Amino acid sequence: MASQEIENLASALARLPGLGPRSARRAVLWLVKHRETALEQVLDALGAVKDKLVECDTCGNVDTQNPCTICADPKRDAKSICVVEDVADLWALDRARLFTGTFHVLGGRLSALDGIRPEDLAIDSLLGRVEQGGVDEVVLAMNATLEGQTTAHYIAERLEDHAVRITQLAHGLPVGGELDYLDEGTLAQALRARRPLG
Repeated sequence: MASQEIENLASALARLPGLGPRSARRAVLWLVKHRETALEQVLDALGAVKDKLVECDTCGNVDTQNPCTICADPKRDAKSICVVEDVADLWALDRARLFTGTFHVLGGRLSALDGIRPEDLAIDSLLGRVEQGGVDEVVLAMNATLEGQTTAHYIAERLEDHAVRITQLAHGLPVGGELDYLDEGTLAQALRARRPLG
């Protein structure tokens, strides 16, 4: 049995996504074994982030500066905004380095079941960015769920009166996916979005 402090650390780590109690205990044991090198680095990094963490006033990203690193980057194409549900989606898309524009984080998706309405999301601030001018394209990168697609359609309707091109990420068959392993929703979307060959 470990001390209460070590148990508290394991419990805190177990609350992180992807870490259960066993994985958290393994992480704690590793940190304890490498306390001279790794533990100090982790503590220093956590302390630095804790003191500097802010939400970007422009896009809603989480960073240590405001505006965030992406919004402040002069190499980014400010004419194109990719709208995502949350910060994790933004980081995933940015990590791929395929989109060179800016982002906008909604902070969730519309859900009647959960009581999430349009005014609970950062939709008005997105419209404000578009109304300021200089935006040619809004890419709706919502998750391929019913709520995600409902959110995308709602935003598209709100943007109809603006001189901006509205696009959406393609949905359907993943590269390397085998048909017999895919769910019916993915197959249906792939069939609806079929295009000519060649």
